[in-house]
Amino acid sequence: MEIEQLRVFLTLAETKNISRAAERLFVSHSTVSRSLSALEDELGVRLVERGNRVFGLTEAGERLRERASEAVRIVDSIEEEMHSFR
Repeated sequence: MEIEQLRVFLTLAETKNISRAAERLFVSHSTVSRSLSALEDELGVRLVERGNRVFGLTEAGERLRERASEAVRIVDSIEEEMHSFR
């Protein structure tokens, strides 16, 4: 699991739409879709419920959203702190 996968997942969870997430991240629809699939494969759980115009997080997806938010905040804080040493 990579931090960028978590960033993609969090954007997807926020927008509730792959295309909108892709636009916000300045990447292709397929990049977001592949990132989500890879994350689900790696974790061995479905993170989102997919349907016709319906998008929602599974229970595992909700939990990952909470934990990923924490992880991204920590990584962002570390990066910011390390930049002060330049």
